Amino acid sequence: MRPAFDAQLVNETFGDPGVYLDLKFQRRALLFDIGRIDILPTRKLLRVSDVFVSHTHMDHFSGLDHLLRVCLGRDTGVKLYGPAGFIAQVHHKLAAYTWNLVENYQTDFVITAHELEGRENMRRARFRSRGRFEPEPLPDAPAPQGVLLEAPLFRVRFRPLDHHDICSLAFSFEESVHINVWKNRLEELELPTGPWITELKRQVRAGARDDTPIRVHWRTRDGPRDRTIALGKLKRSVLEFLPGQKVCYVTDAADNARNRDAIAEFAQQADLLFIETVFLEQDRGHAERKAHLTARAAGEIARAAGVRCAVPFHFSPRYLGREDELRREFMGAWRGAQALGE
Repeated sequence: MRPAFDAQLVNETFGDPGVYLDLKFQRRALLFDIGRIDILPTRKLLRVSDVFVSHTHMDHFSGLDHLLRVCLGRDTGVKLYGPAGFIAQVHHKLAAYTWNLVENYQTDFVITAHELEGRENMRRARFRSRGRFEPEPLPDAPAPQGVLLEAPLFRVRFRPLDHHDICSLAFSFEESVHINVWKNRLEELELPTGPWITELKRQVRAGARDDTPIRVHWRTRDGPRDRTIALGKLKRSVLEFLPGQKVCYVTDAADNARNRDAIAEFAQQADLLFIETVFLEQDRGHAERKAHLTARAAGEIARAAGVRCAVPFHFSPRYLGREDELRREFMGAWRGAQALGE
């Protein structure tokens, strides 16, 4: 099965936090946090459709300026999601610039900002380049069960975490069920591949009835051929259903019981967990003052969540040249003594 997405850290472990998740077959990408992003090539930034901001400390939010500079005039817009107060902060960033000529651009670049209001509601506002990025209030949108974005092939959810006296949002990307096609079974039925398979998958995802007719039209050396087959028969004969993957992103969280329980539940059985690993356990006092996780705490949380793969990141620059110490402490807490001996 070919993976439908690729998720990678934007920067190295000592750089600004952020994950770029590329949806390979949709010409679309998501960003989780937007600190320094100039390392990403323009072609990747132009794929970004949605940005999820954990909180607005500079190393998590300063890159919005660069994204705007790259996309303005050659893209149609981006959706932003952040914690309470986020809309005003987006407005302030945009208001720092002079926009007297921007309405002349051929493309109207639109930023739609969402901010969390409680657990299941989002306030929204729109900022249009042709309106010189003045805020335009939009109706609120629901966030049922913490769902920020619901798309046909995936959803993104959030979980609020304590980061001293502010909220930092953890995010999860959850794929829908994978639908694969058994090509050998297509051959047994003397059916070709083609655009009709995309329509078949679309109907299945939409919950269409088993008696829904699916038209298969193709050309052979002997001329055009046309067959109509019930959706239910095709589901049973040529489709395979596999659970989608789950990716979690956790950063800037104090090490306390409430956060540990929340992260472990939120990231339960994740296929991939990106989790901050800022300080060594020997510097726990400093970690507590800064409201960050130690490598041991991050590893213990990954272990409690039962994740399949974990990527530690957001290392404090005080450990430059000592990256292996952070990794060993994290791996020891996550995988135990066996990992340390590998």
